[in-house]
Amino acid sequence: MSATNLDWLETPLAIPNPGAGQSARTHQAQLTKPPGSLGRLEEIAIQLAALQNTLHPCVDRTHITIFASDHGVAAEGVSAFPQSVTSEMIRNFAHGGGAINVLARALDASLEIINLGTVQDTRSLTEVKHYHLGPGTANFIHESAMTEDQLSQALHAGHETIERARQNNKQLFIGGEMGIGNTTSASALACLLLNERPERLTGAGTGLDQCGIAHKINVISRALPLHSPHIDSPLDALCRVGGFEIAALTGAYIRGAQSGLPMLIDGFISTIAALTAEHIAPGCKHWFIYSHRSSEPGHGVILKALHAEPLIALNMRLGEGSGAAVALNLLRMACRLHNDMATFSEAQVSQKS
Repeated sequence: MSATNLDWLETPLAIPNPGAGQSARTHQAQLTKPPGSLGRLEEIAIQLAALQNTLHPCVDRTHITIFASDHGVAAEGVSAFPQSVTSEMIRNFAHGGGAINVLARALDASLEIINLGTVQDTRSLTEVKHYHLGPGTANFIHESAMTEDQLSQALHAGHETIERARQNNKQLFIGGEMGIGNTTSASALACLLLNERPERLTGAGTGLDQCGIAHKINVISRALPLHSPHIDSPLDALCRVGGFEIAALTGAYIRGAQSGLPMLIDGFISTIAALTAEHIAPGCKHWFIYSHRSSEPGHGVILKALHAEPLIALNMRLGEGSGAAVALNLLRMACRLHNDMATFSEAQVSQKS
């Protein structure tokens, strides 16, 4: 993989402040509750304190970006929905009708929709940012999904998203995705990164039955031998079988870690992008908080590879950043409890003897 236009990937990652985390832990021990009684809510606040380098962590100002693109592998019939749904859902997002729109409004979070490349033209949607990398990726059954230039541009789209979030003083980033066929792409990518069998990482996606899942596994199994001999780096794997939106998520996660911006990771596809980011720039995962455990069977394998334990499990598999958005209020409540509860001395409550 050429280093052209990818020099920014070598920027050092920000380092969380363990001192701030320890101060937050000491503060937690002084709050009017038995030690550990708020469970993981305490650990969330402590982690955010270390990431934000403050005794008073806050995630009220959250930015959500949905990256969307089409996938050439959809031609193999790997999805329960037609490829046109990608553009139709972009239109739905633009008009405010998607699940992530509802959640963003409820959370008072800023939301942007980015089309990196779809078969159907959506440029008439002024609410959408367009990158025009091509009409989706190529069919990786026959050839590399992306060119090196397309990969570089997709990664940089994620970089630019984080820059906009920083300029607007956001305290947390959520990345989501939309693209018919992208669970196939994500599963193939994870197989290459982890040297796993497709059977372990491939699920129903948008709602395939058992025959559909078996076909999807077969498609990935046929593709892997074509690409494996050409892969010398995680970037090669991403270029060979990834999607524009998966690459953009990866770029966002790397730039977020470089910038010291905490990130709340969504489900199966987003977690595979996080895994890819960690393989490209080891240490990125220190800036990740994992929101939920998807019903996709391979998600547990990816989480284990990242030594990650998500906050909730609601059998969600929608994508769009929806699981992360649902979990966001847990982070906000963790911060409020940490910042606003009285200490034993303030409340004149006796501590444990």
